[in-house]
Amino acid sequence: MGTYNPCIQCGACCAFFRVSFFWEETSLVNPDGVPQEMTKEVSEFLQCMQGTDQPAPRCIALIGKIGEEVGCAIYTRRSSTCREFGLHLEHGDLQVDGENLTRCNQARQAWNLPPLTRSDLRRATHYPSIRQAPKPVHSSHKQHLIR
Repeated sequence: MGTYNPCIQCGACCAFFRVSFFWEETSLVNPDGVPQEMTKEVSEFLQCMQGTDQPAPRCIALIGKIGEEVGCAIYTRRSSTCREFGLHLEHGDLQVDGENLTRCNQARQAWNLPPLTRSDLRRATHYPSIRQAPKPVHSSHKQHLIR
């Protein structure tokens, strides 16, 4: 049994924020990195996911319908920015820090989705296994979702 993860039905963050990260996270440097052809140069040191740098953003890797069921076409190769954002499974419970919850709800509001609360996370029930967010990967290059 896995833990229910509301991100699987949401996806609002993937269609609200610009997803920027250090260029060395791409397949240009790391064969298992973010596919270079799915990124766009932001600056000398930053890349972003295609589709996230426009007025109505939507990540090129986002699959599905926001608010219903979504996935990531490059989930195992996603950037540290995506790995570190949102809900994380810790000790069998879904966890999110206050800043991420605020930003999550900012994206959810833009898509007319109800806010996610800490009590929603406490009430999360067990379902058959689904994609679970891994523990955040920490690197020397702090990345941020940028709006």
